Amino acid sequence: MSNKSTLKPVKARITDIRKMTEIENLVTIKFQNPEYAENFNYTPGQFVKLGVMGVGEAPISLCTAQSDNSELEFCIRNAGRVTNAIHSQKVGDVIWVRGPYGNGFPMDEFYGKDLLLVAGGLGIAPIRGVLQYATQNREKYGEIIVLYGIRSYDLMLFKDDVLHYFREGDAEGVKLYLSYEDQEDLVLNGLVSERDDRITNGLVTKLFAIMDEPADNTVAILGGPPIMYKFTVMELEKMGFTPEQVYMTLERRMKCGVGQCGQCIVGTGKSIKYVCKDGPVFTLWDAMNTKGMI
Repeated sequence: MSNKSTLKPVKARITDIRKMTEIENLVTIKFQNPEYAENFNYTPGQFVKLGVMGVGEAPISLCTAQSDNSELEFCIRNAGRVTNAIHSQKVGDVIWVRGPYGNGFPMDEFYGKDLLLVAGGLGIAPIRGVLQYATQNREKYGEIIVLYGIRSYDLMLFKDDVLHYFREGDAEGVKLYLSYEDQEDLVLNGLVSERDDRITNGLVTKLFAIMDEPADNTVAILGGPPIMYKFTVMELEKMGFTPEQVYMTLERRMKCGVGQCGQCIVGTGKSIKYVCKDGPVFTLWDAMNTKGMI
């Protein structure tokens, strides 16, 4: 897809809306132009700008992998004027789309490697695209380990996917581990009785103590708040991961999504980067050499 086409907003229609939590909806859209839909190519970790006429637009990450299905899914948190307007839309309403933007995760560079996916809260959205891509191309990747940290069952996103891999993922070469903060959560306490080797109370970093030791060729892929990255990186360094083996998405820092507002700028001097234009995916090596990235 040319750069020119990514700048032009196109019409899409909302085909499904599913309430995931009190503040997050899974919104499914389909382009009105079949030719445009056929040529809309993207990689996990990229994002688009979703817009509501008369309100504005906001950068939202794609939470699905490229497939023959022409529909796209977005996990949208109601956190501002534009996202509130999107939450107010109904099935059948028109929404405007520009993109895709960003670099995404280099999935072809991960061929033949094991994958360690670490997500916290809403960070599971871009990580879900990586997981879908890897399972759709299962023969290209080794073992897949997923660490997902949540506060409570009510705030768990993509419950069907998460519980499927928690209970049955081993048969597909996917080991999913859960951490949760609410000690009184009855549902998650019940999961402990199912598989106490895959779930623990506490922050997502506690899962490093119970997970299987990853192989030397493992690539770590992180999605979540930047504060989570600092402590996750500490655990990865203890396990021998090099900066080049760790990838992270900093989409939460983005505002306009196209480098105009400057609010996502990180670094100083000659090491300045725009998260939206230079990322949103960066390696730990990038973070170590760019002040304020994490």
